[in-house]
Amino acid sequence: MKIWARRIGFVLALAFLVLTFVNASWLADSPRGYVKLVAHRGLMQLPRGDAAGDCQATAIEPPIHDFIENTLPALAQAKRLGTQMIEIDPAPTADGRFVLFHDATLDCRTNGTGAVRAQTLAQLKALDAGHGYSPDGGKTFPLRGLGRGLIPSLEDALATAGDTALLYNLRFADAETAARFVVAVKGAGRDPVARGDAFSGPEAALGPIRAAWPAALAYSEAQVAACTRAYLWQGWLGLTPAECQNGMIAIPLNRQWAFAGWPNRLQARMAAAGAKVMLVGPMAGDKPRGLDLPEQVGDIPASFTGYAWVDDLWSVGPALRPAYNKRNPREQAELVKALDARRAARD
Repeated sequence: MKIWARRIGFVLALAFLVLTFVNASWLADSPRGYVKLVAHRGLMQLPRGDAAGDCQATAIEPPIHDFIENTLPALAQAKRLGTQMIEIDPAPTADGRFVLFHDATLDCRTNGTGAVRAQTLAQLKALDAGHGYSPDGGKTFPLRGLGRGLIPSLEDALATAGDTALLYNLRFADAETAARFVVAVKGAGRDPVARGDAFSGPEAALGPIRAAWPAALAYSEAQVAACTRAYLWQGWLGLTPAECQNGMIAIPLNRQWAFAGWPNRLQARMAAAGAKVMLVGPMAGDKPRGLDLPEQVGDIPASFTGYAWVDDLWSVGPALRPAYNKRNPREQAELVKALDARRAARD
């Protein structure tokens, strides 16, 4: 009996050594390049950690800047802060156009009501995009009036983005709208493949995207979740799951240790599968946040060259690339206080 126990122990130890060798990151070549920041909605007002419900605009942190998500100033400032990609939320209008707006309805964030797609472009441009934002549950509205006329057309957003890559978050779930979106992007003269753009959304919406631009990255939340779950166990066996093929894997900042071969070996495996790697913020419950504290930059491996999802580019961007710091002394002092409050709320 002791002999068999020793043999089993030897086999397990040998298997452990083999798997450790197979998954050794230091034995894989370091990829060339640098981490690419993805600015969530350009610059956005962060919901508080306790924000709940469908209208998170009424539960934001006290603003540390005046930028409103999915607007041209927010996109332009994201570029000035050195982002490599900007995530935006295209939405269809009643007159066949597209604007940038996150919600399906206007009631939460604006002074309008009803469905976004029931309004014309002109009607949407007449609204105040900052009307509904409140840090104290509706007692004060510090951005009210600052967003008049700022809901942009897709064409204006593409012109503002210029050479900066875009991640189009297709929140509409039907192929017909997606087909019209393809026409709109082509009509604006944008080549997503040449610009390094990417697309996320429901599978029904991604069909026309893949048909129009087969070489562009196009993934769904379900695909990312499936790839990430499968790699958590298959990766340790030296395998790359089929669910990752030409898709995306998400690595939470506080769970990097759980992914076999992180970072170099994992990146090499995903590159061979035509997949991209997205580093996201720490898991909070069952969903990760984007990066929103400057010290989180120190947790990004030096050899990581994939994407990093950033919720608060205002504080994280300059922490990674100080040359892009555009904050004046007053804004810097206000940021220090705001970040102290954010940290305290999470302790």
